[in-house]
Amino acid sequence: MNALKGKVVLVTGSGQGIGKGIAMYFAREGAIVITNNRSPMKNVEPPQELSREEQAAWLSMVGDAETAAKEIRAFGGQAEAMFCDVADYDAVGQMMEKIVEKYGRIDIVVNNAAITESGALLSLTERDYDRQTSVKMKGAFNCCRHAVPYMIKQGGGTILNCASDAWVGLGNATVYSAANAGIVGMTKAMAMELWRHGINCNAFCPQGASPGHVAGFAKTLKTLSEAMGKEVTMSAEKKAEIDANHADSEGLAPFLAYLCTDQGKQYTAQVFSVTASGKVDVYSAPVRLREISKGESLWTVEELVACVPDHLMQDYQNPAESRHY
Repeated sequence: MNALKGKVVLVTGSGQGIGKGIAMYFAREGAIVITNNRSPMKNVEPPQELSREEQAAWLSMVGDAETAAKEIRAFGGQAEAMFCDVADYDAVGQMMEKIVEKYGRIDIVVNNAAITESGALLSLTERDYDRQTSVKMKGAFNCCRHAVPYMIKQGGGTILNCASDAWVGLGNATVYSAANAGIVGMTKAMAMELWRHGINCNAFCPQGASPGHVAGFAKTLKTLSEAMGKEVTMSAEKKAEIDANHADSEGLAPFLAYLCTDQGKQYTAQVFSVTASGKVDVYSAPVRLREISKGESLWTVEELVACVPDHLMQDYQNPAESRHY
């Protein structure tokens, strides 16, 4: 239980849900954990569209950085809460400075803070776009920009950026998909730049218990039911799989802790999918499949009509027509 002994870790968005699970597990492995969210929790009300049972589940999971830190200290771990809006560049700089002044270093940054909301393109507003991309992408940038100089000075570190399997493009989650695709691109770019400084940087797509999952899963079923004109149900087997993958979020953290160890730091610029049931997937890197070339002259539309289907786009299947969407 000492894989991260003495390492100083910042986990953003760790008052509840995925972030809290990561913070709890890292503390159990001996890390000094800085829990974080925007501000102290005040009176909260569950989403009214949830059933009474779902509202109870939602309320049982909510919390803030201080409540998470108290739980860690209760089992003998080391934790301190620092409230800060990660979308505020200067505030993040001040938080990082405070961490290093007090603890002498910053070894691991887990950029977990996010606003998780679905929504088809025509239902979204400019505010929806700004809220989701600001916390997710700008928040990760701010934390990395302020932490990396300290990591370089101390000789290395680890960055874990929380994305989502939606980064490949999920129907009815336009902005959410875009924000997470941005995280993947940012992660890969930073990894290439920072490797020579002893810093590994990976993205992870988690599934675990959280208020967002409770509310989002119920909303998804409702949206599908309305779209199909009938109540959407799922098999007991599928429901059991979803429940297992969204069990206690500490279950997804061991692999993330491994990436922070001397043995795991060899891996960088990767995208992993991790679930609370212990399943870990790694995504393949994007590759170019095939090309067509005309040579020195330009294509005509007529030539492309004849060439594209059988050469460039052979075996093409329209993803927009699949049941996934």
